[in-house]
Amino acid sequence: MKTIRKSQQTDCLTIYNLICDMEAQTLPYETFEEIYSRQLENDCYICLVYEINGEVIGCINLRMEYQLHHAGRICEIMELAVRSDRRSQGIGRCLFNAAYNEAKAQGCLQIEVCCNQLRLRTHRFYEVCGMHNFHYKFSLSLTQTGDYDNKLGR
Repeated sequence: MKTIRKSQQTDCLTIYNLICDMEAQTLPYETFEEIYSRQLENDCYICLVYEINGEVIGCINLRMEYQLHHAGRICEIMELAVRSDRRSQGIGRCLFNAAYNEAKAQGCLQIEVCCNQLRLRTHRFYEVCGMHNFHYKFSLSLTQTGDYDNKLGR
């Protein structure tokens, strides 16, 4: 049976593994768990999981906030991850559609997502979902000096 539901504290380790796989790096679990727990308690965040027969195989993490430059509430996809052996099976699209419906129900004006320039396949996914690339995102590390090459797994 396939289900999309709001995540719970017991989903933390599975979501951690999904996101580490997506980022191609091992994140510090204790810090991840602390942030995840805080987000569960904050109404601005909603994390949805996709399960098959009780096993979580994908997640989408959303932040909804009021932004001055939109004069309204915006939904941002913070993370969308599907287990590597289950990609290209429509699971990401199901999660995106669930996020779209949740954002509309919460009164959001639009959905936004930031995606690394190197993730070309992911760009195509979002375009197929109807999204448009109208923005640039700039970043400056506050903890790293020197090497500013764009690479995944950082």
